[in-house]
Amino acid sequence: MKNLSMHGYAIYGIHALFCLLLVFNFACEDDNHDHDEEHTDADGFVFENESGTAVYTELEGEVTGSITISVGDTLELSVHFLDHEGNEIEHDDEEEEEELSISENDSNIAIVESEVHEEGEEDHHGMAIHIVGVSSGSTSFKLQLMHDGHADYTSTNNIPVVVN
Repeated sequence: MKNLSMHGYAIYGIHALFCLLLVFNFACEDDNHDHDEEHTDADGFVFENESGTAVYTELEGEVTGSITISVGDTLELSVHFLDHEGNEIEHDDEEEEEELSISENDSNIAIVESEVHEEGEEDHHGMAIHIVGVSSGSTSFKLQLMHDGHADYTSTNNIPVVVN
């Protein structure tokens, strides 16, 4: 009789654990659904120069293009994030909490900074970076799209910059 009641408690415990896991799983799914609506689900990005030509693209880890600049020059590049098919993700201009973060570069070679263009600036919109050539050499940097204190997107590769 003692084994039967231990068996009953084991079944009850397994059933209770299963129910708890189901409740937790549904709660997480609902949370992730809300989370996805508020954040950019990017699979890559493209840097375009002032004439709108793609200079550097990263999509699902694959890279095309390069960034080369001369000492003393400044290169301004607009930043557009891409979905898994390589299409530009429309950026909500009212989304004030999104910003670019630049890290891991050698500022003795090139200064890389993010900037946000305000509405009404002629021929500009959205996010951009500018790169200033400081001295000959090469460096690289990591790009992140920050939202509400965390990264919605982080570049898969460090982005190389050559300064002549």
